[in-house]
Amino acid sequence: MDWNKTKTIFIVVFSILNVFLYSLYYNQRTEAQNVQVAGKASIEDLMKQENITYNLPQVGKNEFFYISADMKSFLKDELESLEDQSIDIIDNTRIESEMSKAVSILNSKQEYHFTEFLTKYVWHGSEYEFWEVDEEERKAIFFQKVDGEPIFYSPNAMLIIHWDENYEVTHYEQRMLEEFSSFNRKKDLLTQDEAVGSLATRGFLKQDSKVLKVTPGFSATLVQSRETQVFAPTWNIRVELKDGTIENHFINAAEGKVIDFQLEKVEEEELGEAEDEEE
Repeated sequence: MDWNKTKTIFIVVFSILNVFLYSLYYNQRTEAQNVQVAGKASIEDLMKQENITYNLPQVGKNEFFYISADMKSFLKDELESLEDQSIDIIDNTRIESEMSKAVSILNSKQEYHFTEFLTKYVWHGSEYEFWEVDEEERKAIFFQKVDGEPIFYSPNAMLIIHWDENYEVTHYEQRMLEEFSSFNRKKDLLTQDEAVGSLATRGFLKQDSKVLKVTPGFSATLVQSRETQVFAPTWNIRVELKDGTIENHFINAAEGKVIDFQLEKVEEEELGEAEDEEE
C-alpha cells in the first residue's frame, strides 16, 4: 500500500470537505445578514411599505455563544422535600408527578399564577420560565433557563403542568439539564436588528404586524447524544398580527436559519422515548 499516496488523497478530500462546509456556512450567513447587503434604509423602507411596526430598544446582549449541557439524573432522595405528590422517575431523567393535594393555579383575580407552585412543588422550579398556556389542553409550558435565558422547545429542558376543570393541578412532567458550559464565542452573530430585518426580507413578518418583543435564548443543534446536548444562540421574535393573533419566530443567531418549532412533534419524540424505555 502506498501510504504517501493514500495520505495525499485524504488531505485533498478533507480540504474539499472543509471548503464545502465553509461555503454552506458563508451562504447561510450572507442570506441572514441581508440587512447589511440591502442596506438598513431599504429594510426600513420595506417594513414601512408593509406597515410592520418595530421600534423596540436593543436587548443588552454582551455575549452570545453556544452552550453544552448534560441530562440531569434525578435521585429519589433529593426529591423527598417535594410534598403532597407522588413522584415516579423514568429512566433517571424524567419526573412524572401526580398531585395528592388540590393546588390552584389561579390568583385572587382569577388570573394564572404559577410562581407558588413552581417554588413549592417543583424541583428547582425557579429555573424554569413560563412560555404559554394551552386552554384547550389545560396545560402550561415552561422552558428551563440558563444564565436567565430560555432554552426553546427542548424536550430535555421542559416542564409541563396539567390541571382540571377547577384549575387545580393534577400532574406535571419535568426534565432538566445541568453542567452547562459555553464555547465557540463568535463575534459575527446576528444582532437583534439583523434578526428582525432578516425575517422581514424573507417574508416571515406579515403586513400590518407589530414586533412585540425580541428575546435571546438557545435552541438545539444537530449535535446531540443521549447524555450531552448542544444548543445554539437563538433570537425569539414575538409578533402580533393585524387580527390580534400572536406568532413566534425563531432564528439561529450563528447560522441565520429560521427554526420551525412544533410542540406536537416535540411531544411525539418524548412519547417515543418513553415507549422505547418500556420495551
